[in-house]
Amino acid sequence: MPNQPGVPPPETIWRPASARLAEAGEQPSMLTMVRRGFMNRCPICNQGRVFRSFLGVVPECEACHAPLGVLRADDAPPYIVIFLAGHVLVPPIFWIERAYEPPMWLHMAVWLPLFAVVCTLLLRPVKGGVVGWMMRLGFADHDRPDERPPALSGTSRDD
Repeated sequence: MPNQPGVPPPETIWRPASARLAEAGEQPSMLTMVRRGFMNRCPICNQGRVFRSFLGVVPECEACHAPLGVLRADDAPPYIVIFLAGHVLVPPIFWIERAYEPPMWLHMAVWLPLFAVVCTLLLRPVKGGVVGWMMRLGFADHDRPDERPPALSGTSRDD
């Protein structure tokens, strides 16, 4: 059915291949989608991969074509990683400081590299979990960036 003049075209919204199940309310649960992302699996189909590099998200799932690339986790994964690593490693630091009183150079030689390693190892799975969480919340249901209409034309300060 062709568009009538003056009527904007309908929005194109991505839906998974199993859109019938999603519409019926049988979409995977939030915990399932977060767990799949945490394990570097597509939150929708559990077959494709989430990452193409260490922290680079694939543009879309190779199995179900879910637009994972439009999901921008930005600062959430580092905040979550710092929160988790801090709550796991800071209590032992305080306990060792109180019980043994080691010199400060020893603290720095042990705890700083340990924090760096733990945070680096946690960052990728946590980002995958955040991608799954965002997919479940519907952040990928908007138009893809390359399909958005151009910005309104107007005067610019650079003109």
